[in-house]
Amino acid sequence: MRVVIVGASGNAGTALLRRLRNEPGMDLAGVVRRMPGTDTVPYDAVEWHSCDIGTPEAPRRLAEIFRGADAVVHLAWQIQPSHDQRRLFRTNVLGSRAVVEAVLRAGVPSLVYASSVGTYAPGPKDAYVTEAYPKTGVKGSSYSRHKALVEALLDRAESDHPTLRVVRLRPGLIFQRDVGTEIGRYFAGPLLPARLLRFGRIPVIPSHPGLRVQAVHADDVADAYARALASDVHGAFNVAAGPVLDPTVAAEAFHGREVPVPGFLLRGAADLSWRLRLQPVDVGWVRLGLKAPLMSCDRIAAELGWRPLTGAVHALKELVAGMADRAHTDSPPLSGAPDLPGRLGGVLRGRLPGSGNPY
Repeated sequence: MRVVIVGASGNAGTALLRRLRNEPGMDLAGVVRRMPGTDTVPYDAVEWHSCDIGTPEAPRRLAEIFRGADAVVHLAWQIQPSHDQRRLFRTNVLGSRAVVEAVLRAGVPSLVYASSVGTYAPGPKDAYVTEAYPKTGVKGSSYSRHKALVEALLDRAESDHPTLRVVRLRPGLIFQRDVGTEIGRYFAGPLLPARLLRFGRIPVIPSHPGLRVQAVHADDVADAYARALASDVHGAFNVAAGPVLDPTVAAEAFHGREVPVPGFLLRGAADLSWRLRLQPVDVGWVRLGLKAPLMSCDRIAAELGWRPLTGAVHALKELVAGMADRAHTDSPPLSGAPDLPGRLGGVLRGRLPGSGNPY
């Protein structure tokens, strides 16, 4: 089976390579903008191609790479530079359109897409929604808006090309140790005292009723992708582990104290610090965290036999330990280079938080 993974060197992509590289009869190709170090695991068992999916020539170039593939897995996504929305739209929406066009040109029978809980409309925090819940995104979050736009694009592709098998995985937050440096750089910035996290303590945990989110370990997400590739299912599947992560769970896990914070203060602090380039996360991420619904994973359990092997708390602790140890890989998105945007060395060189490009 020949599988081409677009965005194969990122968080989910690295985990998927680990999962598939030793599968008998598996022929793997990876498409990235920047090539990883190809002499280290899991990047060593892959046929690599360099392509920026947001360029006008991307559909033609991708079609050449996809030709003869049994399936394409589309994982590429850009969350930085957060101050350049046009650039994000170029990669996330136009780039996804290029991937779909290339799949159709090359006659690939299956497309597996990395969607997200972010594609859903605002929903409940005390109940679980199914895959039929409206996928119109959360207002004020560009990440959510882009995810919803790509899902609408896939709706049209499925309608116009009924023989194309499209699978959409909608995971919660994806954690693993190896993305410690990346998460710190892209979501916290250089002011995060990462080394203090090695003690496994976070003294103060902001508390709000809407701060209830789901997470899943990257290896469990990779297993979900592998199961989708090996089956003939189509449609959407929610992917998350328990328990739901909320301030009470976090305070217990990290021996901290909950401090109630109003929603307007959370949003205001995020917006001001982002505008001042003190940290790289715009206010849309706070809106998404407060509004995104909780997801039921009954369908993926029933149809693919998928169940997480790692709980959400353990996955979160693994991530925090990775942030403390500045864990990374030889992939550009997961790099530990000290002069990248969002690291102190990068700031000293004028590369501010929110100006990096992880794809």
